[in-house]
This record gives sequence, C-alpha cells and structure tokens, in this order.
Amino acid sequence: MGIEDAVNKGKELFEQNKDKIEEAVKSEQAEDVSDKVLDGVADFAKKIAPGAADKIDEIREGADKAVGNE
Repeated sequence: MGIEDAVNKGKELFEQNKDKIEEAVKSEQAEDVSDKVLDGVADFAKKIAPGAADKIDEIREGADKAVGNE
C-alpha cells in the first residue's frame, strides 16, 4: 500500500465516520480535555512571552471555540 492508497483510505474512513467524529470533537469530554491543554499551553506561552499575554488569550479563545461544546 503506497502513501496515496493510505491517504485515500483515510479519506474514505473519515467520510464513513464523519458524524461520529464531529460528535466526539464537540463532546463535553473533548471540551474538558481541550480546556486543560489550552490552559497549559497558554500559561507556558505567557511565561516565555509575558508581553504577549493579551494576544495569547485571544489565540487560546479562538482555539477553544474550535473544539468541544462551549
């Protein structure tokens, strides 16, 4: 199986399970996990670049809206 075959199989599996994947990404569990990860990354970034805290919060909020249900 070549790379192209693997990519096509991945696309096929995604299409077959798109509804389940969307449901999982928008779940409460995904929200909890993503909040913890995003908080950790944002806190770390603020330690490295304290002057960019507002921009880091803005980016964190945008990422948070893409995953989970809140």
